[in-house]
Amino acid sequence: MPVTTPATEPSATRVLRGVPSTPARRPAVTVIVPSYNYARYLPECAQSVLTQRDVEARLLIVDDCSTDETPQVTDALAASDARIAVIRHERNRGHIPSVNEGLRRVSTEYVVKLDADDLLAPGALARATALLEAHPGVGFAYGRPKHFSGPVPRPPDAPTRSWTLWAGRDWVAARCRRACNVISQPEVVIRTSMLRGVGAVAEALPHTSDLHTWMRLAAVGDVGRVNGPIQGCYRVHDASMQRTVHAGVMLDLCGRRDAFDAAFAAEAGALRDAARLHATARRGLAADALDRACRAYDRGRTAAVPIDELVAFALDVWPDAPALPEWRALARRTAVGTVRARRHPRFLAAAVARRAHDELGRRRWLRTGER
Repeated sequence: MPVTTPATEPSATRVLRGVPSTPARRPAVTVIVPSYNYARYLPECAQSVLTQRDVEARLLIVDDCSTDETPQVTDALAASDARIAVIRHERNRGHIPSVNEGLRRVSTEYVVKLDADDLLAPGALARATALLEAHPGVGFAYGRPKHFSGPVPRPPDAPTRSWTLWAGRDWVAARCRRACNVISQPEVVIRTSMLRGVGAVAEALPHTSDLHTWMRLAAVGDVGRVNGPIQGCYRVHDASMQRTVHAGVMLDLCGRRDAFDAAFAAEAGALRDAARLHATARRGLAADALDRACRAYDRGRTAAVPIDELVAFALDVWPDAPALPEWRALARRTAVGTVRARRHPRFLAAAVARRAHDELGRRRWLRTGER
């Protein structure tokens, strides 16, 4: 593990207004696109990169031994634009190894990891690098994502409303309080030197390597967010990895647990109050597991949701789980049973309040990047 130092910590999170939407110079950004059998998405993905303004955009496609038309599509793309390079695997190596191979080839100051089925929003790289150029201590900048299915969205190239700047530890602490990731991924631009400092993307965390990477970067640098316009478009479809090989409530919970554990075993472990932050994340994961069990009762889905596994996970990740309010809430539902719980006035009211809370959280996330 490389030797690192904790990020500097300003007294509070700062929101800066009247900020530029264009960098002072024209920085170079490499966008790495790992692809396996996603030929149908590559032209639109490439177009979203190559039409970025006010930066020197370079596109590196890593074809992980695709069996569809990817070789023909990538050959045509590379022939049409000198800014496009292609790496082609002779055997399938996997998503994260493909990303890491691409990262090793990067020579630009900034880098983006963009899945082949996702897109950059117009002006996204200029807005993000404007922040990174103005604040050299920021390791990565993210922004508002647009989740979509069906027709590709066409967000406007709108000016930045403001920047939010966090000390790295403060951003890590916020992630631990919620025990979740707030980044979809196509909305992130990373400072290459800081990414190289924390090392390769973790192959042992196929479901949550992104959360692990953000945590490690925040442990050694500050974090910025571009507020206002959409920065990246995240495609939701049945063939995506998050809905196939990485789907499932227990896989998600265990993946987040492993990401937090691995981050605190590395750079995040050097942060002030690291043990307390790590404990906060594990307690939050236990509460989330128990809340998911409660939701299963409220929706009459206890036959489809692994209640016993959720409870066992909560106890494993946080042995004091019986002291949590979510444990007591689940005990009340268990006592009345699935049929009555779904119709019980107390639980109906709780479900309505939860939906309102979730919607407020979603809106806050879109506006500020926080949940």
